[in-house]
Amino acid sequence: MSTVDRFRAAVDHRDLTALEALFTEDIRLYSPVKFTPFEGKKMVMGLFGVLIRTFEDLRYVGRFEGSVEAAGDGAEGPAAVLAFRATVNGKQINGIDMLHLDGEDMIKEITVMVRPQSAVQALGEAVLAGLVADGLVA
Repeated sequence: MSTVDRFRAAVDHRDLTALEALFTEDIRLYSPVKFTPFEGKKMVMGLFGVLIRTFEDLRYVGRFEGSVEAAGDGAEGPAAVLAFRATVNGKQINGIDMLHLDGEDMIKEITVMVRPQSAVQALGEAVLAGLVADGLVA
């Protein structure tokens, strides 16, 4: 099973332990609700804990493979895009998770994009409340 398949299975099963094993220590997550990335495994795992609680009926609906230049270091490498649908606070969301892999098949960067704008706002509010509740931000 590929890293991308294991990522999808971990998210589908809300298995944070399995998810954590797929990330590099210096992973970055670029979110549509924050200008700067979430950095480091501890912070990204905290964010995923919030996201798993926040997303209702999250389901992946497509997959695309290729390569991309990572934002963090500019190196081109293998990537996969997983299209998803979910609901947050009654708002329907369409989005993608772009997974950037390193040379050891670990996830080093994730870029998340969602639409529409009202869903981005609902997601941002829910994520911020979860991060504050979990003590990850003040």
